[in-house]
Amino acid sequence: ILYSVGSQVSSGACQEQRLQAEVVAFDHQSKMLALKCPSSSGKPNHADILLINLQYVSEVEIINDRTETPPPLASLNVSKLASKARTEKEEKLSQAYAISAGTNHKTIKDCKWQEKNIVVMEEVGRALSHVRKIVEKHFRDVESQKILQRSQAQQPQKEAALSS
Repeated sequence: ILYSVGSQVSSGACQEQRLQAEVVAFDHQSKMLALKCPSSSGKPNHADILLINLQYVSEVEIINDRTETPPPLASLNVSKLASKARTEKEEKLSQAYAISAGTNHKTIKDCKWQEKNIVVMEEVGRALSHVRKIVEKHFRDVESQKILQRSQAQQPQKEAALSS
């Protein structure tokens, strides 16, 4: 069976629910069907695109077959896509470097590793005070936690001494 772009189909593909959608693309060789459904987020000008492997679907029924030539594909802003891909790649590399160094990448957003040095906000001098505040706060929190634990440990001893 060939599925024409723009055709409306119905399928039982998603968690045993009937799915009604528009065919966006079909690859006969790999038996993959791309469907456009209303947005799951509910946003009016958005759509969900589902990729369906027809080898795992029991049935796909053509509701309305498109006979005329489909409209031309929307143009893509290639530079915007390339920029987004580059940004995502840099962020993932930054996360990988942080994990390999045994640190958390979430503390400061603009933070990356450069060999053994950490570069924060591209301006280490200005960022140094910010990092210092974070580290000092950590040490203060640890110290206050120790004091609290000591006072809680001493409380039963004081009560025992008073009751005897």
